[in-house]
Amino acid sequence: MTHLSITDDLFFSQAGLDKSRTEGLVGEALQGAEDGELFLEYSEQQALVWDDGRIKSATFDSSQGFGLRAVAGEATGYAHAASLEEEAIRRAIPTVRAVLGGYTGKLAAAPIGTNRQLYTPENPLHAHDVAEKTKFLAALDKYARAKDSRVRQVSASLVAEWQAVQIIRPDGQRIADVRPLVRLSVQVIVGEGDKQETGVWSGGGRVPLTRYLDPEVWHKSVDEAVRQALVNLSAVSAPAGEMTVVLGNGWPGILLHEAIGHGLEGDFNRKKTSAFAGLLGQRIAAPGVTVVDDGTIPDRRGSLTVDDEGTPTNCTTLIEDGILVGFMQDRLNARLMGMKPTGNGRRQSFAHCPMPRMTNTVMMSGTHTPEEIIASVQKGVYAPNFGGGQVDITNGKFVFAASEAYLIEDGKLGPAIKGATLIGNGPDALTRVSMVGNDSTMDPGTGVCGKAGQGVPVGVGQPTLRIDGLTVGGTAA
Repeated sequence: MTHLSITDDLFFSQAGLDKSRTEGLVGEALQGAEDGELFLEYSEQQALVWDDGRIKSATFDSSQGFGLRAVAGEATGYAHAASLEEEAIRRAIPTVRAVLGGYTGKLAAAPIGTNRQLYTPENPLHAHDVAEKTKFLAALDKYARAKDSRVRQVSASLVAEWQAVQIIRPDGQRIADVRPLVRLSVQVIVGEGDKQETGVWSGGGRVPLTRYLDPEVWHKSVDEAVRQALVNLSAVSAPAGEMTVVLGNGWPGILLHEAIGHGLEGDFNRKKTSAFAGLLGQRIAAPGVTVVDDGTIPDRRGSLTVDDEGTPTNCTTLIEDGILVGFMQDRLNARLMGMKPTGNGRRQSFAHCPMPRMTNTVMMSGTHTPEEIIASVQKGVYAPNFGGGQVDITNGKFVFAASEAYLIEDGKLGPAIKGATLIGNGPDALTRVSMVGNDSTMDPGTGVCGKAGQGVPVGVGQPTLRIDGLTVGGTAA
């Protein structure tokens, strides 16, 4: 079945909406608007959490509803309801039309359609029953505890989601997408005496759940969580001061996402609240730094066949060899800035307006091997894994905690360190990149991005990077 036929069955055959009358309501609601749509959604989610040798919680949730939007200039009228009834849509029309206030605009051109499918529409909730998933989590717990006698506690979660959407425009265009999403997370606590440390692995994507129930896959996931915990168990306190920092590839791209990516979203630049506003065409990063936002990578957590406005996603170049060449755009900001939509209009659910958001934000590979980069550093810090962080998009200032880090001494990795935080600002850090590795890769598939109260799944990636003169906050006396 096509995505359109799957969603037709959900919204019209099962929910009872009449297709032609619904299209008529959309035309009535958006008459005179420059843009807008009716966004129909049905979603399911199941989550199992394992802790202390048993299932701690098991939840299932389903939701359905619509969001109706009218756009006039910079203004947006939006109404939503957890209902798929014609009368509810009809009641929403006066609210969204209030933003027009006599305004009459020319309807923006519809998104260009696509026949591609970046992921299977299979619902991952239906492939395995709860008993099978519980058995899997018990086996994971047993395997983790057998890895090392110092393992004291094992926690894990298995989450499966399925979202079906259909977007109906006033010109009669209908666009559909069916989106699976799964994630496995493992946390291991190890200890010696009264000292304890934690290791974490999390990954997933828009793939069948079976992939993560494969022992060859989840054994590696547990191995990585245990390894990280044991590394931290023997770690010494991190030094503090300004020094050279080498970031590992993959997940450390979260620093790129937070400190740089948000500042390259169209709305912040249109409103001139981004540290990069007004710098299009100028050098903002060191030579060799090329960054893209790519929503077209098959099966990835941040990928989408079409965004939540119906625009096909793209591989959008943001920074090319250090020069700022583009922004991530939804339809509204692209129109107001005289640019093309890039397929980055995203929303958390039918209850939220779309806005420019990242998909998979990646720094491309350079020419240096990771070994060359490490060998080039006389004294510094190597950080292959990150925990949480904070950033201010108006100036790019960030603080990130390294969940795994090592000293670099005379070009060689030294002891593991704990308590290291990286402090700086994104625009400045971009200019301090002195070596770009040839090993760019994506994170395992764990990211959730927050903006304006909305969370959406994203991916990050980067090669090994050398950044000079970054401030490290440490705990060493």
